[in-house]
Amino acid sequence: MFKIRTKKSVKRKKTSGFDKNLLVITLILVIVGIIFMADASAPKAIKDFGDKYYFVRQQLLWLGVGLVLMVFTSVINYKIWEKWAVIIFFFSLFSLVAVLIPGIGVSLLGARRWINIFGVSFQPSEFAKLALAIYLAKVAAKGKRLSAFFLPLIVVSIITMLQPDLGTTIIIVAIAMIQIFISGINLLYMFGAVIFLGISAMVLILTSDYRRDRLFTYLEQTTDPLGKGYHIRQILYALGSGGFLGVGLGQSMQKHLFLPETATDSIFAVIAEEIGFLGASFFIFLFVFLIFRIIKISKGAPDVFGKVLAMGISGWFGAQIILNVSSMVVLVPLTGIPLPFISYGGSAIVSNLIAIGVLLNISKKSHEKD
Repeated sequence: MFKIRTKKSVKRKKTSGFDKNLLVITLILVIVGIIFMADASAPKAIKDFGDKYYFVRQQLLWLGVGLVLMVFTSVINYKIWEKWAVIIFFFSLFSLVAVLIPGIGVSLLGARRWINIFGVSFQPSEFAKLALAIYLAKVAAKGKRLSAFFLPLIVVSIITMLQPDLGTTIIIVAIAMIQIFISGINLLYMFGAVIFLGISAMVLILTSDYRRDRLFTYLEQTTDPLGKGYHIRQILYALGSGGFLGVGLGQSMQKHLFLPETATDSIFAVIAEEIGFLGASFFIFLFVFLIFRIIKISKGAPDVFGKVLAMGISGWFGAQIILNVSSMVVLVPLTGIPLPFISYGGSAIVSNLIAIGVLLNISKKSHEKD
C-alpha cells in the first residue's frame, strides 16, 4: 500500500535540511587542499625539518579542530552570535593589539601577526575577519547610522596595518564594504568611501619601502630577476611549465625551493603547474560555486542579521580568492594572501570552517522558516 504524504510530513522534511551543497563543496576543497598542500610543502619540510610530512601533519591537526568547530557552529542557532557580537568584536580587538606587545606577539619576517600561547601560535587577524562580519551584521540589524559601520572598520584596519598587513586590511575592507552595501546605505556615501579608501591604500603603499617595491616590481617585471622580481619570475615559470594540461600531479619543479611560499601564498602556482590551465580552471569553478552557494544562503536568510552576515562571509572568501589567484597569474601585485581551504595555516583553516558552520546554520534556519 502506498503511503500518502501529508503536508505535515512534507514540512518536517523541509525543516530538517541545510545547504548540503555548501557542505559538499567545502569538504571537496579541504580534501583537495590537503593533497596539494602535502605535495607543495614536501621539499621545504625536508629542508627545514627533515620530514616531508611535517606541514601536512600540522595542517591535519588544525583541520580536525576546524571540523569539530564547524559542526559545533552548524548546530548552534546563529542568532546567538548577534547577542554576543560586541563581546566577540572587542575580544578580537584585544587579540589584535596583543600581537603588537613584545613578549606576547611573535615577530616573523619583519611582521607581528601571531600570538604564541603555551607553544601554540595563532593569527588573530584571521578570526578578526569573522568577528568584524558578525559585529557589522548586528549594526545592520539594528539599523544604525553610517558612522556605526565605519568606526569599527577604521579601528580594525589601523591595528592590522600596524602589524603590518596590507593584504588582510584589504580583505577586512572588502567584508565591511559588501555588508554596508547590502544594508542599503546611500550609494553616494559608498562612492565617497571607496575613493577615500583607494587614496588611503595608495598612500600606505607609497610610504612603505617593501610595498612600494612590490608595486614597482609588478609594473616592471623584468627588473632585478634574481632580487625583487624573483618571486614573480618563478610564478611565471610555473604557469608556463604547466601549459594546458600540466606536468602531472607531484611533478612540479618550482616547488623544489625555487618558488617562495609554495605551501601558503603561492600554492595556486604549483597547482597550475601540475594540473595545467584546464585543472586550474576547474579549481576556480569550485570556488565560484562556493561563493554562489553562500550568496544563495544570504538571499534566503530569515532576518537581516543572517543576510548581512552571510554576505560578509562571501565578501571575505571572495576577496581572498580573487586577490590570491590574481596575484598568482600576475594580474595584481603580490599581496601575501592565503587561498581559503587550500593554503597551509592553522588559524586560516579553523576560522574558515567556523564561518562555514555558521552559514550551514543560517541555511538550516531559513528552511525551518519555510
